[in-house]
Amino acid sequence: MKQETELIQQQQEDEAEIDLLEIFYLLKAKLFWLIFAFLIGGVLAAAITLFCITPKYTATAKIYMVSASSESVLNLSDLNLGTSLSQDYEELIKIRPVFNEVIENLGLNMEYEELLEKVSINTIGDTRLLAVSVEDEDPREAQRIVNELADTAVTYIPKVMETSTPNIAEYAIVPKSPSSPNVAKNTVLGALVFLILAAAVFIVRMLMDDSLKTAEDVEKAFGIMPFTVIPEGDLAEISDEAEEKAKSKHKHKKRKGA
Repeated sequence: MKQETELIQQQQEDEAEIDLLEIFYLLKAKLFWLIFAFLIGGVLAAAITLFCITPKYTATAKIYMVSASSESVLNLSDLNLGTSLSQDYEELIKIRPVFNEVIENLGLNMEYEELLEKVSINTIGDTRLLAVSVEDEDPREAQRIVNELADTAVTYIPKVMETSTPNIAEYAIVPKSPSSPNVAKNTVLGALVFLILAAAVFIVRMLMDDSLKTAEDVEKAFGIMPFTVIPEGDLAEISDEAEEKAKSKHKHKKRKGA
């Protein structure tokens, strides 16, 4: 029983190896079409990214979350407070009163939820700097909004937390290049998607094709080797009419030679 089980497992492994080899040789034979699909996918993805997607720009201002508790230099408690309250600062900047004040001050034609989608706030590494970013289709508008948001935040936060006022470490500048979409990334992804789709089509067609084309296919399907193989050819070339035509041509040549 054990030997039979091992034999079955061995046969299954052999079949798997053969299938993988068949797939490898199939893809190798279709290499030209795979490369073609790769190039077409890359070109289409690049074209869609460049001509169909509106670029967006990101402007970033930086807020230093620690200031001295008095007019003296910073002490250890100030530094520890700034580190522990970093998440509080992130959430407080996103509250509705801060955003509504920014919208009112700049006369923006948008609601709180719309502005919230444009804003991202993150702590920079292990520092006490908070990066406030705004993404917009207009680079100058992104700069204007984020600087106003930073000014409003450093004024509003101390009123809520009753702590020292954070400082603006750096105002945002007008971004010169778009932050999205990423043309190179989209091009590579598009090329890979088309390559995978083309390979999948070829593999599926091969797996669904159960016709027997070679003696090896017959042996694999039925476990026996065929006695003979009829070669492929044009039956019209070996028909009686073809033979008669060949004989008449031969006789005609002999008469001309005579």
